[in-house]
Amino acid sequence: MTQQMPVKSGERETFMDVLRGFAILGIFIANLNAFSWYDMVKAGTDGPYLVPAYDNKVLFLHHLFIEGKFYSIFSFLFGWGIALQLNKSAIAGISPFSFIRRRLFVMLLLGAVHLMLWPGDIVFFYALLGFVLLPLSKLSNKTLIITGCSFLLLPIALYALKMNFPVLRYPTQLLYDTGAKADAALAGINSEEDFKALIHTTSWYKIFLADLSGFFFRYGDLFFQSRIFKVLGMMMLGLVVGRTGFYSKITQYRKLLYYIIAGGLIIGLPANYMLAHYMDLNDGAYYQYKMNGFYRTVSYAFGVAPLAAAYIALFMLAYKSASGSRILNVLAPAGKMAFTNYISQTLFGNFFFLYAGLGYMEKFGPVYYTLLALAFFSVQVIVSTIWLRYFHFGPLEWIWRSATYRKWQPMLKHNAANK
Repeated sequence: MTQQMPVKSGERETFMDVLRGFAILGIFIANLNAFSWYDMVKAGTDGPYLVPAYDNKVLFLHHLFIEGKFYSIFSFLFGWGIALQLNKSAIAGISPFSFIRRRLFVMLLLGAVHLMLWPGDIVFFYALLGFVLLPLSKLSNKTLIITGCSFLLLPIALYALKMNFPVLRYPTQLLYDTGAKADAALAGINSEEDFKALIHTTSWYKIFLADLSGFFFRYGDLFFQSRIFKVLGMMMLGLVVGRTGFYSKITQYRKLLYYIIAGGLIIGLPANYMLAHYMDLNDGAYYQYKMNGFYRTVSYAFGVAPLAAAYIALFMLAYKSASGSRILNVLAPAGKMAFTNYISQTLFGNFFFLYAGLGYMEKFGPVYYTLLALAFFSVQVIVSTIWLRYFHFGPLEWIWRSATYRKWQPMLKHNAANK
């Protein structure tokens, strides 16, 4: 019998980069719906990049297989990464909490800059929740699993309470009202029509001002969706996986991975089909606290996390085979430079779709913006692969790391410098 060799740290971290690369592709496709303003396209509108007969079908598939699943994977990886940092800090004999807090603080600053470019940023939000996750890391693994799963289901109860007790909607409404006041003061926007007119004719500076007020709308929506608990729940589960060394014992847990995949598909696919159905209705019920909105919330809670877990388990199993790891390793460079690639996706989205740039907003539907996402991400994979032959980190990863350590980190690889 061949002895199973333990998983090396480098293999584990490469797998995390692979999964991270997969996650930012899904996030990019999902975000292009907002960048393209497809929801603002009138029914029946036609054009070279709008194909109504297929766009709605592809959007339904996005809701079924992509919506929420990829930021859930990213949240899981974030918790896993925190666990690795805690372990490394303990081995190095340095205070783990102070180091990670410093790392999170730098992440918070970088996320704040990104927020000025696009209100849909997740970096700032993840850094904030990272500060919450740190004290929770003192809990036992069993408590983390129970609490994390409870957090994933909590939005159902919160939505039901908001349906019946309007006072609980106050934090969301306060942020929306603050955003409206900021819009009026910074960009002269007093209505949705004003905003549409501005976005079609404005300069980059005006867009920047509108993005500043967009922060309040973004965080109002995060409160509305109870996204704090959705993200934190996945982070806690990732923390347990990282802390227990689950990936290093993956052969012992192969049967468990099969159960996760089966459960994710059996529970997740029907629930996500219902989620896609209620999202496809687009009847406003979700934001009006009506029953269809409640059904959508239930579908999301029972669909998104299980299917995301199935994706993760499938990747773990696939990566353990020689052919699987060889194929999936193509994604690793993009995942290692995930922060740089995520920000470059925002820059591309702004330039390509906004009228201050190329002006393709409202002209691309899900069919074509999905192909666009795949094409641009393929370029990112190629560029990341070439870049990492010569440099240790992506540009933004280097800035993040240098600021965290308070010292410029070596960027150029020695073997590249000697060529």
